[in-house]
Amino acid sequence: MILEALGSALLGIALSWAAVRRLPDRLPAPRVVYGTGTLGALFGAYLTHTALGSGHLLGTLLGALFVGGVTLSLLIRPEARRLRRSAAA
Repeated sequence: MILEALGSALLGIALSWAAVRRLPDRLPAPRVVYGTGTLGALFGAYLTHTALGSGHLLGTLLGALFVGGVTLSLLIRPEARRLRRSAAA
């Protein structure tokens, strides 16, 4: 179980790092992103471990990766659009 927790935390940090590098202008502060990704992956590992039971390391890590990605996707803000004025105005 320690290996699952450590692996899921590392997956959450790696996923957060990739998100910060890929979408820096659409995410909040990196500190928030790293915390959310790590905690989301740990919660995903706990949830998957509870559902599958012990002995399913790969399944648990996949669950951690999925839930971590979902929690990070909730932080993404929409792209900033300019307000366009119509020609009639």
